[in-house]
Amino acid sequence: MIPPDLERWRLVLGSPAGACMGGLGGAAAEQDAALDWLYGRDPDLGRRGVRRGGGSCDGDPARSDDRTGGDGPSKLTTVDWLDAVHRLFPKETIERLERDAVERYEIHAIVTDPAVLERIEPDEALLRAVLRTKHLMNPEVLALARKIVEAVVRQLMERLATEVRQAFHGTRTRRPSRIRNSRNFDFHGTVRANLDHYRPDERRLYIENPRFVSRTRRHVEQWQMILLVDQSGSMVGSVVHAAVTAACLWGLPGLKTHLVAFDTSVVDLTSDVTDPAELLMKVQLGGGTDIARAVAYGAGLVENPRRSIVALITDFYEGGDQHRLVREVRRLVQQGTQVLGLAALDEEANPSYDRGMAQRLADEGAHVGAMTPGQLAEFVAERMGR
Repeated sequence: MIPPDLERWRLVLGSPAGACMGGLGGAAAEQDAALDWLYGRDPDLGRRGVRRGGGSCDGDPARSDDRTGGDGPSKLTTVDWLDAVHRLFPKETIERLERDAVERYEIHAIVTDPAVLERIEPDEALLRAVLRTKHLMNPEVLALARKIVEAVVRQLMERLATEVRQAFHGTRTRRPSRIRNSRNFDFHGTVRANLDHYRPDERRLYIENPRFVSRTRRHVEQWQMILLVDQSGSMVGSVVHAAVTAACLWGLPGLKTHLVAFDTSVVDLTSDVTDPAELLMKVQLGGGTDIARAVAYGAGLVENPRRSIVALITDFYEGGDQHRLVREVRRLVQQGTQVLGLAALDEEANPSYDRGMAQRLADEGAHVGAMTPGQLAEFVAERMGR
């Protein structure tokens, strides 16, 4: 039996290391079986000649003690596996295992089996899997999936609403204020106003006339925020955060929000913005991508070009007319509209996109990058505060 201090390494290396390091017992053996159930299906193992269930010290797959039958452990079902990981691993590990099962190995039973859905912990990885596979679900499973969508959206709303409120709490203007509040203290104005009281010998500035600035809400000018979201499969995380961000922005004073999803067609989802869970259940992921058509539709929604922001959330892989896309963006920029091209809108903001097309749009004056929802809210608040 393997020494306790080596159990962790044995679990990391997997069952092929068993012949070299020794066997596992108790909870460690159960953990190993749960890990092997998931990661043992990795196709890369076969390419490297590694058999599931064991291996030899010299790496010869022919000498492995592969557990292929007889009185070996019975195969885990998806439900059994979920029960095991929730019993055997800490929360952070459970979340990683469930995410890999759904996203890396596409184990659809995670999101199409009612018995599994009732046990799994709702999180963003599960939400993305539900959106990808909801077309496979029967009505009973779809009802359970909807509850998962609602639960995760509620969590996101609670978190993102705070970020949006902070961004739109109020902008400081340069107008003087009689309200002496530390948050409104005008440092530079105070220094300039009290330079006569600087004592060189003491190297001190005595403040007799502190200055403060007013903090006003951004509702003087009406602005438009038009979110154009690519609903291709690779953008599912951005679709989720765009829906929740639009819901958080909805109803803010001075801001009119639109949400439009597109692939080769364009669907205006603005009427569903107040219910992002229902909105996400209507999204149809996949298909081609005609970004130019979506941008043209968004341009048609603009009421006051100089009080509008068009946020294009896409990987920039244009399946339609590339020249038309560049022309549409150029036209928006030239009329004074703020064009924001986001290769990702999620909490990690790790984009994968067509850099050539993104550069062409940036050359036309679009702001191109990747943002978290909070950063997007700050961008909008900054523009509205000008």
